[in-house]
Amino acid sequence: MAPLIKQMLFATDFSACADRAMGYALSLAGAWKADLSVVTVLELYPGMDPDYTVNKMYLDHLRAEADRQLVAVQARAKAAGQPVTTRIEVGIPSRALQTVAQMIGADLLVVGTHGRTGLDHVLVGSTAERVVRVSPCPVLAVKADKDGAGEAATTIERIVVPIDLSTCSLDALEYAVQFAKPLGATITILHAMEPVAYGLDFSLSHAKEWKEQREYLEKRLSVLSACVTAHGIQADHVLRPGLPADSIVSYVSQQGFDLMIMGTHGRRGISHVLLGSIAGAMLRHAPCPVLTVRQFNFGADHARVIPLGNT
Repeated sequence: MAPLIKQMLFATDFSACADRAMGYALSLAGAWKADLSVVTVLELYPGMDPDYTVNKMYLDHLRAEADRQLVAVQARAKAAGQPVTTRIEVGIPSRALQTVAQMIGADLLVVGTHGRTGLDHVLVGSTAERVVRVSPCPVLAVKADKDGAGEAATTIERIVVPIDLSTCSLDALEYAVQFAKPLGATITILHAMEPVAYGLDFSLSHAKEWKEQREYLEKRLSVLSACVTAHGIQADHVLRPGLPADSIVSYVSQQGFDLMIMGTHGRRGISHVLLGSIAGAMLRHAPCPVLTVRQFNFGADHARVIPLGNT
C-alpha cells in the first residue's frame, strides 16, 4: 500500500504561528519520509498590475524580505535533517496555495493561522471555507501557543476525531487510523449528540426514543472503536450531549489532545464546523491543531479499516 503522505507543502508568512506550524511540517515529513516544499505568497489582488511602478517596488521589497527569511527556513530544515525546496508565489494566498498544492501533488498542506499577513486569513473567515472546499489535499492548521511561543512541542500522541457517522466523517476516521499508526498515537472517537427540541406534547415515548437513539449511537461507536483497535491502535469513544461545536471544543479543551482530525462535509452539525459561522469558533478556540480531510482518495489497493454505513 502506498504511503499516506509522500509530498508535503508548508505555507509560511514567517510569523510565530508559522514557525510552530513548520515544527509540525518537519516532524511529519520526517515521520513519513516525505518530500517537503515550502511556499510563501506575496499578496497581490486582482486588478493590481504587478508591473506598475509602485506595485513593482512593493513586490520587490516583499520578495527581498521573503528571500532573506527563506534562508533561515532552509537552515532550520537542514538542522532537522530535512531537505526542503522553497518557492515564492504572487497573488491571493488561498488561490496560490491551491495551485501549488495541485502542481506538486501535495498529500498534506500545513499552514499557521493568525499570521501577520495574507496567510492569517487562509483558514479564518470566508477564505477558510474556500481553502477547505478547494484544497486538493488534507489541510493541517496550526496556531501559536497562547503565550505567543512559535517553536513548541510538536509531538502527536493523542488524536481526537469528531464524527457524525456521515460518509465524510468516517473517511476522516479512516484517514486518522492511517495517520496515527506510524506515530504510535491513540485515537478518541467523539460524537456530539445534539439535544432534541420537543413541543408541548413531550411524553415518556419521547424519552424512550432519546434513550434508544443513545443506545444505538453507543453501539455504533463501540464497533468503530473495535475496528480501530483491531488495526493495532489504542482507541476509545466518547458520546457527549450538546451542540456540536460547543461540545467538541469543551471536551477537547478538557482532555488536552494533540491533534483533531475531521471531515468537512458531514450531514449535520459537524458539517458546519468548517463551513459557515462555526468555522471561526473551531479554529480560534480549539486548543490543538486541526487537520481537515475532504474527499480523500485512499487508492484502489487500500484495505479499509472503518466500514461505511450501518454495522
